[in-house]
Amino acid sequence: MAKTMRAVVVEKPGSAFKLMERPVPEAGRGQVRIAVEACGICHSDSFLKEGHSPGVTYPRVPGHEVVGRVDAVGDAVTAWKPGQRVGVGWHGGHCGICEACRAGDFIACQFLRVCGFSYDGGYADFMIAPQEALAAVPDALDPAAAAPLLCAGVTTFNSLRNSGARAGDLVAVQAIGGLGHLGIQYSRKLGFRTVALSRGAEKRALAQELGAHEYVDTDQGDPAAALQKLGGAKVILATAPSAQLTAKLIDGLARNGTLVLLGAAPEPIQFSALQLIGKRRRILGWPSGTSRDSEDTLAFSALAGVASRNEIFPLENAQEGYDRMMSNKARFRVVLQVR
Repeated sequence: MAKTMRAVVVEKPGSAFKLMERPVPEAGRGQVRIAVEACGICHSDSFLKEGHSPGVTYPRVPGHEVVGRVDAVGDAVTAWKPGQRVGVGWHGGHCGICEACRAGDFIACQFLRVCGFSYDGGYADFMIAPQEALAAVPDALDPAAAAPLLCAGVTTFNSLRNSGARAGDLVAVQAIGGLGHLGIQYSRKLGFRTVALSRGAEKRALAQELGAHEYVDTDQGDPAAALQKLGGAKVILATAPSAQLTAKLIDGLARNGTLVLLGAAPEPIQFSALQLIGKRRRILGWPSGTSRDSEDTLAFSALAGVASRNEIFPLENAQEGYDRMMSNKARFRVVLQVR
């Protein structure tokens, strides 16, 4: 086996990606080494690249939508063997002893480790991950198809299945982007009456192709009023960061409806308590999911035929792929093909 590997590195906050030769890392106790096959480029990677995530040690290899095969295992690894197909998402490990972990809420761990932030991620030929961060990848999904499901996929699927909505309820998905195009598919496959919200009449055909029963053009009138004409939404999945639109969408909720925030806008959301109180509405944030949630997402996607639409770049073109993602021109996710 070769002693060195390719890795795309952020040397310091704000620097361009740099393709480097590095030693192949060794798996320590409780860790596995993954031969990376594909890794998605996520907008959250910009927090690392631009230095907006506190506590990161540089240089760092990004990437938290990783799919590959177990290449080697360290001592005390009992659940994984070389050759197994695995993935690693945002949840990159947990402490197991904080209050959240003791309650089994590992994604809310006080000392949560994030793949590609807390340790080197998947923009490389090989990476090391703790065994609790691994999710099994179904044989039916190829690596590039599976990679975005470990972040955008689990975030939308897991939030919907925990939203309180039941089959037949009206669920609205705001924006048809990297998260939204998956949210529409999951909503339809989970049995919800699915409404897509986006700008422009030209998006209607795409929304229907993805599975939406209804389409609301947010450039034409009040989207909240349009939702109320349909009976009011049990759940609105806000997938794109728009504080102004998000505040307006509250009025589109039905009685006991929930606005689920997935897209993080830097500016505050301004709304009146009266928008919530009268109909017992609520606003909920949702932080992706654990490795088991990722595994469930992958299995459901293979079973139901949910697929991410991706643009593929080779590892050495990571900067080009990242720029494509940041320009909002990608349709709809960007994936690095490593092997």
